[in-house]
Amino acid sequence: MIAETVCSAVSAAGLGIAVVTAYRKRYVAAVRIAAYSLVPIGLVMTGVVEWLADTAFSPTAWAGFGVLGVAWVLFMTTRAVERRRGGTRKERRAAARAAEQPGAVAPAATAPSLGQGSRPATRPAPASRGDDDFSDIEAILKKHGI
Repeated sequence: MIAETVCSAVSAAGLGIAVVTAYRKRYVAAVRIAAYSLVPIGLVMTGVVEWLADTAFSPTAWAGFGVLGVAWVLFMTTRAVERRRGGTRKERRAAARAAEQPGAVAPAATAPSLGQGSRPATRPAPASRGDDDFSDIEAILKKHGI
């Protein structure tokens, strides 16, 4: 009963503000204010306000909201764990089967890692002289007068 009275008063005040706004020749703003002010009285007439008031003071409804909250937390926790593990159970099984196959390669493998078995390994060429390694350093030292 109190909620309906408050909503009616809010609607009446909003319509009063809309009339004052229209008097100031701001018609678009006045129509918008009138639209907003009719929402509370419309909620009272449809019964939404009564339903909300009954729900707000019902322990069973609050217990239901608590159960919904726990369900949401459990759902989000399982989603986070699933993302950490790398996908759904079906995807993990498919990856395990692919890893068991001979010649299986990781999806992110690069081209050189695919063909190492067929190509001979290359060895680095030996240095021709031991002085070549220090020639750049000697040039820098001479440049600075050391």
